[in-house]
Amino acid sequence: MALAIFDLDNTLLADDSDYLWGRFLVEQGIVDGDYYEQENDRFYREYKEGQLDIYEFLHFSLKPLADHPLGRLLSWRRRFLEEKIEPNILPAGQALVSRHRDAGDTLLIVTATNAFVTAPIAERLGVPHLIATEPELVDNRYTGRVVGVPSFREGKIARLEQWLSGHGLDLTGSHFYSDSHNDIPLLGLVDHPVAVDPDESLAAHAHRRDWPIISLRNGAQPCPHPGPHR
Repeated sequence: MALAIFDLDNTLLADDSDYLWGRFLVEQGIVDGDYYEQENDRFYREYKEGQLDIYEFLHFSLKPLADHPLGRLLSWRRRFLEEKIEPNILPAGQALVSRHRDAGDTLLIVTATNAFVTAPIAERLGVPHLIATEPELVDNRYTGRVVGVPSFREGKIARLEQWLSGHGLDLTGSHFYSDSHNDIPLLGLVDHPVAVDPDESLAAHAHRRDWPIISLRNGAQPCPHPGPHR
């Protein structure tokens, strides 16, 4: 049994769940539309360019969680999952997850997006383990702060190492699937790094390192059966 790690946004999903959550909040009139959309676009652009200040972004993105009671947030999230996430689940991504499940691998999503947004998405995808940025919850109310290390760039490695230690596992035979150059540090640690519909920087790096490049979009089939590591 080996570990199959998946990035979420623009890997198993056809879009970015954090960005979509922001758009949903704007469309529902929950946040100031002009300001929030402008900042949401700026942070997403900085993420793609590798210039994102994760703590500045989290101060922005977690504020709506702190501004509203949990019950209302959960009601909005149900609608968000139905309207924004369900249409963006990639069938070939689901098939890839199923291949690893059938092979007996341990399934894990590692994402920088916060756990409030991503926990039900991981459940919907049938992935039982999730490492995500953890928003602080005190007395059943979000505070707008973060617990621990955000799972972004090298933070994904730190969080994964903690998770591996807690589960008595290691990276022997492991796969990691991601679209983003922000995940190059973690891709470099696993036995089987795979670039999925990669951005330009990751595609160039994958070519230099001779990493597999696959597509899960536009009716693509998932990659061949994951390697003879079993």
